Amino acid sequence: MENSHISALRAKHDALKATIRHELSRPMPDAFRLTELKKQKLRLKESLGNS
Repeated sequence: MENSHISALRAKHDALKATIRHELSRPMPDAFRLTELKKQKLRLKESLGNS
């Protein structure tokens, strides 16, 4: 159970990383969207550190 939870968090973290990369590659990245994505990614990273 614990392993699947960690795996799910890592998958979400990786998906956010890809979404951030994609947003940054756009001609005019949305700064607000990037901020929100980075906050989500940080929360996930903190959750992984506490697991």
